[in-house]
Amino acid sequence: MGGSGQRRVVVAGAGIPGLSLALALKQAHGPALAVTVCDPGLASGASRHRGRAFAVAAGGRRMFERLGIWETVSVAAEPIRDMVVSDSRLADPVRPVFLTFAQEPSAQEPSAQEPSAQEPSAQDAQAGEPFAHMVEAEPLVEALLAACAKAGVVLDAVGIAAADPGPEAIELQRTDGRTESATLLVAADGARSRLREGAGIGWVGWSYPQSGIVATIGHERPHAGRAWEHFLPSGPFAILPLVDGGEREDGKPSHRSSIVWTERAADVPALLGGGPDETLAEIERRFGHGLGRLVLEAGPSAHPLAFGIARRFRADRMALLGDAAHVIHPIAGQGLNLGLAGAASLAQAVTDALRLGLDPGAPDVLQAYERDRRFETLAMGAMTDGLNRLFSTDALPVRLARDLGLGLVDRLPGLKRLFIGQAAAARGTLPRLLRGQAL
Repeated sequence: MGGSGQRRVVVAGAGIPGLSLALALKQAHGPALAVTVCDPGLASGASRHRGRAFAVAAGGRRMFERLGIWETVSVAAEPIRDMVVSDSRLADPVRPVFLTFAQEPSAQEPSAQEPSAQEPSAQDAQAGEPFAHMVEAEPLVEALLAACAKAGVVLDAVGIAAADPGPEAIELQRTDGRTESATLLVAADGARSRLREGAGIGWVGWSYPQSGIVATIGHERPHAGRAWEHFLPSGPFAILPLVDGGEREDGKPSHRSSIVWTERAADVPALLGGGPDETLAEIERRFGHGLGRLVLEAGPSAHPLAFGIARRFRADRMALLGDAAHVIHPIAGQGLNLGLAGAASLAQAVTDALRLGLDPGAPDVLQAYERDRRFETLAMGAMTDGLNRLFSTDALPVRLARDLGLGLVDRLPGLKRLFIGQAAAARGTLPRLLRGQAL
């Protein structure tokens, strides 16, 4: 396990949650804790994440500020200042708006019903600030990799093929044939996690008859930080603001947005099987003309959608993190934020154990992590699944009921703030990192 008395954590998977966990632990414990991230994808650096973007909620932004990378990332982060929700059929000439969200004004007076300063709420985070930022994945991963290297995290472009837990350590078989031991293994190796499977942890889930299509769109007019969620019978079509691309010599629009387009899986080959002009025409039908002329900057790429959750988030000397523990529908844009919450919770559980001189891979430490994360994960998974089923139908009675519900939420400020708080990862008991506090 390294030098005398030194503990060692190995993170299998260099996604954003895994790198965030590794960086948090190494910054908190320095030489007393050896931290290694293993992933064959490290050989290609951050470039494999090109073309993807995520909505980072207020809690995740506070975590990145505490980890010291937000100043670097912020130049590639576009604040979401308001959001508009509409619901119609694709051919409808008018898209009625049923719900709007906007950042809280900076001069808002506190009320007796708002959470205390110890628990930042969405309102606290949004006093003149947005409740979320759209962040492109490549610069975010670049910043995490650089910070990890500077902090002393070992970045190893190799996979973990198998793990054999023992009473004092877990023995790891690397894909290059070598073996090593660790105090704790964090399986952050994706939804098809071999480490989860090898540990005998079951998986409950199902596939949706939908695909998620992502692309980057250039447009003529500025988006002003506004996000759109347009519900169609085949699924939601989201337009999410990105930072501008700067002046362009080719005359193409410099304003940019990311689209997340949920479509029936059976229809995707026909929709995307033509040339670029045909694909752009399909996007324009859903995007609308409010932002002027459109160009296709990156993508589109289609991915099958699914829901899944591990029956346990832990095994002997192993914790599951990110997609290895849970996969949810992208309708609410909360997949990454769930992963970051898991990283913050696990970092806190490990840190609390180490500071008490306890074994960070012991069952009670990992049980504490599982208790902290399981209910919220189940709740978010159920919410996204329910929203997708509610809005991915063209049945008239259902449409009328959901539009009435959206209208009621829009007229009830307290309920609307509750929705914003959930989206901002700012309700309930938060791990210290999500509150912007040190471990």
